[in-house]
Amino acid sequence: MLTPSLVKTPLPHHASSVLKSHPAITPMAFVQAIVRAYEARQMSALGALEKAQIPPELINDAQERITALQMEALSDAAMRELDDEALGWFERRLPWGSYGMLARASISAPHLGLALARWCRHHGLIAQDLQLQLGEQAGIATLTLHESRPLGSMREFCMVSVLRNIHGFASWLINEPISLLHASFPFAEPAHADVYKVLFAPGSIAFGAPVASLQFEARWLQAPLARDEAALNRMLQRALPIQVRPYQREKTLVQRVRHLLAASGEEQQTAETLSRQLHLSQRSLHRQLKEEGVSLQALKDDIRRERAIALLLRTSRPIKRVAQACGFLNDKSFIRAFRLWTGLSPSEFRKTAGQRAV
Repeated sequence: MLTPSLVKTPLPHHASSVLKSHPAITPMAFVQAIVRAYEARQMSALGALEKAQIPPELINDAQERITALQMEALSDAAMRELDDEALGWFERRLPWGSYGMLARASISAPHLGLALARWCRHHGLIAQDLQLQLGEQAGIATLTLHESRPLGSMREFCMVSVLRNIHGFASWLINEPISLLHASFPFAEPAHADVYKVLFAPGSIAFGAPVASLQFEARWLQAPLARDEAALNRMLQRALPIQVRPYQREKTLVQRVRHLLAASGEEQQTAETLSRQLHLSQRSLHRQLKEEGVSLQALKDDIRRERAIALLLRTSRPIKRVAQACGFLNDKSFIRAFRLWTGLSPSEFRKTAGQRAV
């Protein structure tokens, strides 16, 4: 995944504090796996460990944990230095941008099911060490990871990372945290099994299973994508958080709706036209706006008010023409609405603003 370059000099004290201020739940076993990737290339991991503020003497202490931000910093540095986004999991390196390519191949899908199917198929083209498969039965969707060759000492770290990656990306695509029903892994329960309850929440966890897999409600497969190419480009600037940390829905819908209302005129937009442009159902549009503390009508009123104020202040148009430009049927309804917004009539507002400017 693409992430911004971290500084190549020791982190200042405040940056070190930020890295370590979050809960430390990531097991040192994952750090050990990254160090092994360096050793396999006969390279030193000391620089990457320093960037992540991980003391080398603690690496072999299985009781130690690091924060998600430290894991993000370590992974970012290792991917760049090793030029391997797979961090040594596979027989061949995955050069910088490999997972970004998978994301671009999926972003044009009309719904999540097709996007995930594309991801699984294309992942097999760049890494033949394992195969991802998407299935659906009795209302349950299952993502299964099949090993094509023994993954050796990288087995756990590889499976956890690949499944976390696809789950995080799927949640990002629809901007909803997909609740997992079950996660299974084909290895014995590790000493740090407690972290799995965080990484694959809120479902049940099983070890010693025939294959690695994730299960969730199949209804998610029909969800329309909430992202476009521009959003993908922004995400790829710092993509590791969707793999390292549980996904949380971004509260950006208000800004996106405001932009669409302002660009085309709020009177031209309805819940139907907006939901189509945003790749959401009308029900989801209203629900998400409500969760962000606003309604569609309130946003329309905001845009109308801002447009009315701008026209009153910057032009000498008659009140009737300002009313028409703001989508009102007549000047009386405009005056009534404007008085509710500001406590003044449009004429009083314009006069008062003019006096302040003198």
